[in-house]
Amino acid sequence: MNTTSSVDAMNQAVDDGSLRLFALPEGQPLGPATASAIGCSLTSIEVRRFECGEYKVRPLEGVRGADVYVVASLVAGPAASLSDQILKLLFFVAALKDARAARVTLIAPYLCYSRKDRRTKARDPVTLQYVARLFETVGTDALVTVDVHNVAAYQNAFRIPAEHLTAAPALIDAVLQDYGDEAMAVVAPDTGGAKRAEAFRKRLEMRVSEEVPLVFLEKERTEGIVRGGQVVGSVDGRTAVVVDDLISSGRTLAQTATACRARGARRVVAAVTHGVFASGCEDTLSEGDLEYLYVSNSITSRNAPVGSVAKAIHWVDLAPLLADAIVRLHTNRSLLPLTDVYPAEREARRVKADAAGDEPRGDTVQARDAGLNR
Repeated sequence: MNTTSSVDAMNQAVDDGSLRLFALPEGQPLGPATASAIGCSLTSIEVRRFECGEYKVRPLEGVRGADVYVVASLVAGPAASLSDQILKLLFFVAALKDARAARVTLIAPYLCYSRKDRRTKARDPVTLQYVARLFETVGTDALVTVDVHNVAAYQNAFRIPAEHLTAAPALIDAVLQDYGDEAMAVVAPDTGGAKRAEAFRKRLEMRVSEEVPLVFLEKERTEGIVRGGQVVGSVDGRTAVVVDDLISSGRTLAQTATACRARGARRVVAAVTHGVFASGCEDTLSEGDLEYLYVSNSITSRNAPVGSVAKAIHWVDLAPLLADAIVRLHTNRSLLPLTDVYPAEREARRVKADAAGDEPRGDTVQARDAGLNR
């Protein structure tokens, strides 16, 4: 976002007048912050709840022929249930399409039901697919989310372009600001999160220019109960950075921190994208060995810690990432630099090409970019 090309793209997006950015109340405060990062204003919207419980949601400015982006994290809030928020967003997207918007892209940093992406028991619902059908039916043209639980399941659930961004660079910036001079290890709290942790580790290793080992815990989850906790790999004498897509009950992070400390970790911190913070999470974290928690502002949880735990949380702003993605989509540029796809390989090619004064060859970055250049 600091390069001349990015600034020029933003100026073009604002000046051509075809970009419209909306934020439902559930998108606050990310909506205004994203608009500020782009250099535009939020387009006015009316959200009205009638005495009978029904809703009316509509744009207050014309959107005919416009490229429209709607920011709204889908999570239960203090003022409305998750079901109400989904319904309002569906109505709003449909109203935008009826008003002849050329394209409507939903920017949902946190996507509800993304964890319910497969059957684990007989007759289980695959709720993520049902959510996908709802948004497709009202005319959503594309959807963008951040660090979804299972990327492949998310992309396969939608028949429209389903873009996936990562908050890893922003989280790494924050971690390095506090612990950049310490030896670190990246920890996956379970084997299912190993791929996410490895992508994070590659980025971190490039930043610190020294080896960063990957460690994971062997455990299983049954009926919401986590069992096991054998640490595979060494964290001895290192700052253990636990990487996960979200924190809900806090039990996983607390157990991982305890296991790492028992294996000789100097300290344990966590880098998490979505702070769901279920009821009781604050008590769980206050009793554990987690020293610091880095979490993005993708959602505003009604149960966000307010006591002593709140002092150990560093909130990481996602607005620059979302603004960059919106500008890239609006100007038909690739989203690949904002994803977790091939980060180390891309950087290695760039460094090698710069040193040789040549363009990378073979399976080029440009060829990969073309596949994601929506």
